[in-house]
Amino acid sequence: MEHEINLRIILVNPPTGVDFAVQKGRGRIYEPMQKQRSAGKDLMFVFTVNVKGERKSAVPQFSGPVVQGPPTDRFLYIDIGTLAGQDDSCWSRRMKIPLRGITWDMIDWLMSNPKSVLEASVPGTGKDGSPACATVKSFDGWKLARARNG
Repeated sequence: MEHEINLRIILVNPPTGVDFAVQKGRGRIYEPMQKQRSAGKDLMFVFTVNVKGERKSAVPQFSGPVVQGPPTDRFLYIDIGTLAGQDDSCWSRRMKIPLRGITWDMIDWLMSNPKSVLEASVPGTGKDGSPACATVKSFDGWKLARARNG
């Protein structure tokens, strides 16, 4: 059975003046979704992904236009600078946010609490002050949270 679940990514303290967007599509055929320019505050991206599989299998199977990677190691991309459509940016990067750690118990909870989301807070700025990129390693994983209004 396939379900649609809500995800929210909080990009914490990204550098000012840089565009960020969720990547929809793969390879050279993609489009930046929900493009936002950082103004010194956290950025929030909310979207859905599909999940299927049997509870007997240890890992849910994610799919949809924003889901990337092989079936055993799915992830999301946040495009940065020119990859997010900011033509005048000196940055051309992607941030890879793993979907691992999302469990069937979390998905069951979401199904029974439709005003909820799975949320991941990830650092928006690297140690050198530039936009964080590559695979996100320093985040606490996915957590159950309430949907926010507006």
